[in-house]
Amino acid sequence: MLVLLHLVALLLLVLLGFYVFVANPRSRANQTFAAFILFFAVWTTKDLVFWNFPDELIGVGAWAAISFVSALLLQYSLVVFAWVFPENSRTPRKLAAMLFAPGIIFMPAAFLGLFWNEVKYLNGEISISLTPIGYLFVAYVYFLFGYGTYILFAKYRLYRGTQMGQQVGAILWGLLITGSLKTVANIILPFFGSYELLPFSSLLVLPGVLIYAYAISNFKLLSLQTALDQLRLFPITYKVAISISTVAISSFIILQIPITWWAFRNGMDSEAWRKYLVFSVVSALVPNLLLVLLIVRSISRPLQKLTVAAMEATKGKYGTTVDLRRSNDEIGVLSTAFNEMSLKMEEDIEKLKQMNEHMLRADRLAAMGTLAAGVAHEINNPLAAMSSLIQSIRREPRLEGETAEQLEIVSTQIDRIAGVTKALTDFSRTRPTMKRDVSIGDVLNSALQLAAYDAAFSKLKIVSEIPTDLPEIWADPDQLQQVFLNLLLNARDAMPGSGSIKIEVRMMDRMIAIEIRDSGKGMDPATLSQAFTPFYTTKPAGTGTGLGLAVCYGIVAAHEGEIELNSSENDGTTAVIFLPLKNNKGAGRR
Repeated sequence: MLVLLHLVALLLLVLLGFYVFVANPRSRANQTFAAFILFFAVWTTKDLVFWNFPDELIGVGAWAAISFVSALLLQYSLVVFAWVFPENSRTPRKLAAMLFAPGIIFMPAAFLGLFWNEVKYLNGEISISLTPIGYLFVAYVYFLFGYGTYILFAKYRLYRGTQMGQQVGAILWGLLITGSLKTVANIILPFFGSYELLPFSSLLVLPGVLIYAYAISNFKLLSLQTALDQLRLFPITYKVAISISTVAISSFIILQIPITWWAFRNGMDSEAWRKYLVFSVVSALVPNLLLVLLIVRSISRPLQKLTVAAMEATKGKYGTTVDLRRSNDEIGVLSTAFNEMSLKMEEDIEKLKQMNEHMLRADRLAAMGTLAAGVAHEINNPLAAMSSLIQSIRREPRLEGETAEQLEIVSTQIDRIAGVTKALTDFSRTRPTMKRDVSIGDVLNSALQLAAYDAAFSKLKIVSEIPTDLPEIWADPDQLQQVFLNLLLNARDAMPGSGSIKIEVRMMDRMIAIEIRDSGKGMDPATLSQAFTPFYTTKPAGTGTGLGLAVCYGIVAAHEGEIELNSSENDGTTAVIFLPLKNNKGAGRR
């Protein structure tokens, strides 16, 4: 029964230490708790061996020496913990060196047996007679215990009423319980000749250790919420530890126990030992291979896939994702974060490309505007003189019929050139906008009325979906009318003879979207990419200047909006204009 209790206590200690340390390995308090568990596990192992297998593995003198040294190391860990918890402070090195210096003498003295005159183990009982240095050691250990407790009590008073104060208070209760039980079992009762509780000494510390771990874990230890949290994020360290322990225990039960029974069933001679060693080595290969498989499957293979995906992303393949089985460990979190980052990067780079194209387009428009202004100025003056001279000649009464006909042709061509130069002037000139509160519905209806005077436009089917409750925007209605009219006439030109135009207005986040969709022949990708380029046109010579969409782009940009064209061959063209609401000027589309 005692051996079972010691094994359970040892297992519980290892689990507590592992759990608390892995929860936050960088915390000094968690590190100190792990050290405390390590020293206490040594104490428990010493009791497990001595009290259950007396005089077979360690003698009573070794048991006493290990007890003294373990007790000292436990107090050292307590003092360090009191220094660092709960602020995660640094250990005061100079103070620690002075406070812990006696240990340099006490630990060798314990192993040399200088703490007792005599120590005996007889009939299941221990009797020990301490020397003066032994009593001095006991006083030193209790001094360390009292010093650590005092520091924690001072911090409890400092943080009283807070979460940290509750944690320190719980640890003080754990120390009080542990110190009282250990003092009774190890000091008071043996002083009066009673050693019955000594075999259970290590078990008496467990309540205090549980309180200790409970407080460090912010009172979540062994709670349902903590269990749920661990299911959401189950660290790889836990998985590896559980895998190793599961394989070890399973292989021991399934393989090692049967091999031991089979090898020694007829006695423990040399042949039995030979069988045991040979088959133990063979049986050890199976769990080791299984462990390698588990580690490769849970760590190596996912990391390899992540590495390959990261290398692909560094080569410019943005949007690369890694396809891993969903897991609730660090690799699962990392793969999810990598996929989100890669997709977001691809989206951001695409937006940067679009912004760059818009900037290049704006630069081209600005350059073409400067050029257009100069060309129009140089052409208009001589053109005006030529037009005046021709008009003067045409007024001559003696003008012959053939000459008059030729002058008419010249006059027509001059008017055509004048139209081009006027378009150039309109494109290059930054006209002052006359902005006011405007209803998009009214502007669109006005543009539709103007377009209806065109005979070809009147043959088209017009579908208009314009809500009546749209908020007003701050804009120049004449300029917006020019934009809408230009887009409507472009749609007409794309559908010679028949077709339909659908106008739809909808609200977006802080924006109004105006969509004009035709059922024409559409544009190929090359044409679509050049649509806003000045002087680029697919219309026959003499029917277009290639400045209409460029002018529309400039007007919409001046209103802090955006214009987009979406088209594919034989599937029509859709022009979408985004304009900010009155209270969101400069907000941009999201």
